[in-house]
Amino acid sequence: MDKAPISMDDIDRAIVVHLRRNGRATNQQIADQLSLTAATVSARIRRMEEADALRVVAVSDFSAHGYNVLLEIAIEVDGRPASEVAEALTLLPEVFAVHLVTGRYDIDILVALHDFEELSDLMMNKLARIGGIRSLMPAIAIDVVKYEFDVAPIEAKGM
Repeated sequence: MDKAPISMDDIDRAIVVHLRRNGRATNQQIADQLSLTAATVSARIRRMEEADALRVVAVSDFSAHGYNVLLEIAIEVDGRPASEVAEALTLLPEVFAVHLVTGRYDIDILVALHDFEELSDLMMNKLARIGGIRSLMPAIAIDVVKYEFDVAPIEAKGM
């Protein structure tokens, strides 16, 4: 069953802002900054987590783990539902995001590789074995201008 979306107020948004800056901040530290009690912060975080409106995660840097090649691949599907092809793509360890999209292509994936030598194996062996892929349009990232792992822009207008 899908959870009903919760209404987030200015206090909830402020808590999220603090957690985005420091996901390790204690409830007491956040409470002190916002002139609240730690119990209030704890209850609000729990409510947002239970509603799947908030998740605190660690984000690591690609290059720190030896991934030096990032690419986006647009995929055109034929003869098989795009959702099935997308599910098969999620099983590839190099693929860190899979999106069903509209437009010229059916699926868009984001891939991280250690080096260009892995590209041939990915394209010719792994992707080629997935039924239903008609064409691939790879695009190699030459520079990462912005990478923010803020899942959703929740700031109120004018903040």
